[in-house]
Amino acid sequence: MRPLVSIIMGSTSDWTVMEKAAKTLNDFEIPFEINALSAHRTPDEVSAFAKKAHKRGVKAIIAGAGMAAHLPGVIAAMTPVPVIGVPIKASLEGWDAMLAILQMPPGIPVAAVAVNGAQNAAILAVQILAVGNKKIFKQYEAFKNSLKEKIVQANEDFSKIEFEFKVNQ
Repeated sequence: MRPLVSIIMGSTSDWTVMEKAAKTLNDFEIPFEINALSAHRTPDEVSAFAKKAHKRGVKAIIAGAGMAAHLPGVIAAMTPVPVIGVPIKASLEGWDAMLAILQMPPGIPVAAVAVNGAQNAAILAVQILAVGNKKIFKQYEAFKNSLKEKIVQANEDFSKIEFEFKVNQ
């Protein structure tokens, strides 16, 4: 089995956030890999990874980084594979990382999710894969329907809660 998605983080301390991406991909039964690569401490390894990712069959890269957060952009500069940046809340409430990921030069796009939004990064990777894969598309549709069902069920549950001044319409 070859990975379709690569989860990369700038530091092992980012794992507490990035683990949500791994769990989500695992729930969707999407083959993935996990690596720690630093744009600043292991630039040669980052370059080798980025340049070979598409040849290895990787279809989406989720790159989490905090503070200066150069990792997603550096990877995007060297690969044709879509990169999803996850800003990690390491300092300045994660806004430094968010801005570093968002402010890419023309021609080097990086998708960005919310600070610590690794789960949404994985869901976006699933959507990217679903475009060309009917099985994944059906799984994603079922997931979206389950989100709707949770809200419908929540409203049914709320309708049963009683308070003296609560009005059910």
